[in-house]
Amino acid sequence: MKSFLSLLQFTTILPLGKPQDLEYFARNSYIYPLAGYVIGGIVALLIYFIANQTIAAAAAIALLLLITGAHHFDGLLDFGDGLMAHGDKENRIRALTDRNVGAGAIAIGTATTILLFAGLQESASILCAIIIGEVCAKFSMEFLTVFGTPFHTGMHSYLHQFAQPSFPGISFLLCLPLFLLPVAPIKIFGALILMILCPLALLEISKRLFGGVNGDVVGASNEITRAMVIVGIVLL
Repeated sequence: MKSFLSLLQFTTILPLGKPQDLEYFARNSYIYPLAGYVIGGIVALLIYFIANQTIAAAAAIALLLLITGAHHFDGLLDFGDGLMAHGDKENRIRALTDRNVGAGAIAIGTATTILLFAGLQESASILCAIIIGEVCAKFSMEFLTVFGTPFHTGMHSYLHQFAQPSFPGISFLLCLPLFLLPVAPIKIFGALILMILCPLALLEISKRLFGGVNGDVVGASNEITRAMVIVGIVLL
């Protein structure tokens, strides 16, 4: 329970009482998808009575940002600046870790949000889409936590030091209850494939551009994977 509370305190701004030591979660980071069920479930519950699909999609995105404190979205913006920066790795890392928001941040933040909104708006079941997207997004974070070699000391390096090679396998198993949702199995299969391909792509991009991974890249993976999974299940 302490690990679960530590996870939720790390991934959300929900009022959960006394702060738990982050090490409880760090030693068991394979439980990442559980946060996806909680966050996705809360958002789905709050928009359940919104009949208009467009408004429901917009409200869902706003609630996701609110509940998570835009923590991972901030990582997406930083990743965008690093991605668009010119020069060597040092210049790109400087842009990635700079607190200022540049054109790259605006571009990737806007593009990802538009894709997410379009996917939610076109979903046969926006409630299921939110849960699937959020659970898969959290798996992608665990994938990078384990396999993303840190390029500097920070939150990611702290979590990475406790990670074990078996963790992604356990996280994957925690995603399998998604098949219980009233969604075509082929769509769930597609979501599971995308939740692996997205962090894999970000891992390779980050190795080439930054020489490794940091917390911003992991946060970006959450936002990008969520959007890609939801768009993917619409297209399948």
